[in-house]
Amino acid sequence: MSVDVLTFGCRLNAYESEVIREHAAGAGTADMVVVNSCAVTAEAERQARQAIRRARRERPQARIVVTGCAAQTSPESFAAMAEVDKVVGNDAKLRAETWNALERELRLDVPSVTETQHQRRANTGSVAVSKLAVGDVMAATDVRHSIDRMEGRVRAYVQVQNGCDHRCTFCIIPFGRGNSRSVPPDAVIKQVRRLVENGYCEVVLTGVDLTSYGADLPDAPALGALVQDILRQVKGLARLRLSSLDCIEIDRDLMAAFAEEERLMPHLHLSLQAGDDIVLKRMKRRHLRGDAVALCAALRRLRPDLVFSADIIAGFPTETEGMFRRSLDLVDECGLTRLHVFPYSPRPGTPAARMPQIARDIVKERAARLRRHGEAALCRHLDGEIGALRRVLAESPDSGHSEHFTPVAFTAPVPSGAIIKARITGHDGRRLIAMSQG
Repeated sequence: MSVDVLTFGCRLNAYESEVIREHAAGAGTADMVVVNSCAVTAEAERQARQAIRRARRERPQARIVVTGCAAQTSPESFAAMAEVDKVVGNDAKLRAETWNALERELRLDVPSVTETQHQRRANTGSVAVSKLAVGDVMAATDVRHSIDRMEGRVRAYVQVQNGCDHRCTFCIIPFGRGNSRSVPPDAVIKQVRRLVENGYCEVVLTGVDLTSYGADLPDAPALGALVQDILRQVKGLARLRLSSLDCIEIDRDLMAAFAEEERLMPHLHLSLQAGDDIVLKRMKRRHLRGDAVALCAALRRLRPDLVFSADIIAGFPTETEGMFRRSLDLVDECGLTRLHVFPYSPRPGTPAARMPQIARDIVKERAARLRRHGEAALCRHLDGEIGALRRVLAESPDSGHSEHFTPVAFTAPVPSGAIIKARITGHDGRRLIAMSQG
């Protein structure tokens, strides 16, 4: 049987899953399930564990390898799972020699483990040291990886940065990813060109802290310069997108690119997290509420059709009702069209986990209110799109995303992977309804 890679979390993980898939194939690996985990919330870790148990039930003879951010930050807890054969760190997962060595190791091991053996491991509660292949991610330096395709996707992701030098009080990810490090511009451009030559018409630049791009490279090229270089040098690229950005670090060249480059798609996802300045300071964020509002206004002046989505946390420790309402108000003041709402989840080892916590029922209630507010904002955006002519990247014969990354459903089948000119005829509250214009 084949190697299955189950991906949780961000676009960077999705890109890295393709690197894993290519390395595993090169090593001749077969009958393996790789779980590429996420650690951003407790729920993300729970989903990974659930997937591991399901994989063992469905493929009892397969080897199960766990990697990703959760495996890096909590390796022993995954190694203690009877279903797991190996835990691989976030840096090691991207090296071909890891998968070559793992294939040799597993070939020398017993052919498979029976359910009884798994149960015996579970009953002992012991963690075999041989299960762990997790090193010090803070020592990681290599970020040059390349892929030929994104399995099952018509939109390709390209890693340009990894890691984070900042320490937001709620976030465990720097300890799963290491310090910020950037891919040199020539390597990024080469990767984008390669994907375009393989038929991808849309590419998304991704990283952990994307706006920190270039600070560690000679001459410190910023993200805006990279975007301009890609669009100038890869003429065949039809559409370029950016993943989540920190609003305080958007540079002048990037602002200019949004104003001048039609191939840079008019959608930005902002890492806002909260709308109250006291909460932002307790989060150790680098921006204040006014910075976010000013940025959205400035970018809209440069490109009036630009739309914004954002991450916002509900129920951060010490958050009062008044502080929470300022997050609700921020949705309207920034004119956000979509929200990614996170009920606050304490991550062990982070400063926020030691702060006075909000009762879970209040956290859930605030998250629900924030989601409803986001749904209303989305409906306003969808209403405003009716009658517009959009160019939609078809991800399947019946659905895709517009330039503004708004979900679109087609009234009749279209060619998957193509950019379709479509008239927006309505919406269902979640996505636009569109008719192809040929």
